[in-house]
Amino acid sequence: MIDFTHTLLAWYGANKRDLPWRNTNNPYLIWLSEIILQQTRIQQGWAYWERFVERFPTVHQLAEATEDEVLRLWQGLGYYSRARNLHTAAKQIVAMGHFPKTMEEIKSLKGVGDYTAAAIGSMAFELPVAVVDGNVYRVLARYYAIDTPINSTEGKKLFQELAQSLLPTNQAADFNQAMMDFGAIQCMPSSPKCTTCPLMEGCEAFRTARVATFPVKLKTLKVKTRHLHYYYILHQGEVAIRRRGEGDIWQGLWEPYLEEADNEGWLLNQLIKQTITNTMKLLRTNVKHVLTHRILLANFTLVEVDKKPILPKEYIWIQEDNMHNYAVPRLVEILLESIHDTH
Repeated sequence: MIDFTHTLLAWYGANKRDLPWRNTNNPYLIWLSEIILQQTRIQQGWAYWERFVERFPTVHQLAEATEDEVLRLWQGLGYYSRARNLHTAAKQIVAMGHFPKTMEEIKSLKGVGDYTAAAIGSMAFELPVAVVDGNVYRVLARYYAIDTPINSTEGKKLFQELAQSLLPTNQAADFNQAMMDFGAIQCMPSSPKCTTCPLMEGCEAFRTARVATFPVKLKTLKVKTRHLHYYYILHQGEVAIRRRGEGDIWQGLWEPYLEEADNEGWLLNQLIKQTITNTMKLLRTNVKHVLTHRILLANFTLVEVDKKPILPKEYIWIQEDNMHNYAVPRLVEILLESIHDTH
């Protein structure tokens, strides 16, 4: 009978990825990597981690930064609530006077849940707590042929208890990192390397030819399509933008004038009423941008006016040359590229 834990650790010893945040027990650097790598591929997140470490070498420097500074550095990484939570948590840590060292304290940080707390706790402070993420769910579901949905309350409890039971208390960090690496480079979601897998003989999913059926997940996601029409309104070198508010996507980021399907044409009507001499040019149509719960379809129009139109109060006018100082969503960044092509 294969010893799952021993075999996994032996595999990790020969195959572990050399990642900079693993060569330290500095909790700040580890926490930073965990927040950046949430829902992000390592190849992409690595560069962001290095930029954050260079710009904010300590948690105090991160805490003292403005939200705009943090969002600009985060720009392009997506899921911007992570950046805002990171900033808030940095202030929490500074207020504590030290980086929290217990699971309860670590979980009190904004944006830190069970998985992230376990990762930080085990890697920075050697706390014997198992991490459970997508990789762990997949490896354990396949190895033990567990058909309990991983996104059900029962499933989450079952997999957490199973991972904890396999964890060697004196090698928590190695075990947790081994599970993550094993799921990322051996037992991948598609085309797993089953024939070279050291756990193959004990894997129930492989033995019963059902690898592709695990893990099981309840289908609960409803995807909504939103139609956006951005207007890049220019007046004598100034452009109108606003900061997005709470309760929707891209909170805290900036964007040009926006109309959605429910108020489409309002700006055009205002311009006509004000009889402003202007030039309007449609630059992009139906640009598709996919988020977790939404599909966005965006049009983008350049509007040059001789007189500033009256816009909703949340819009401000800035020098177009200063646009790069404002953090924008990736979709807006893509649209803005077409502006540069026209200049």
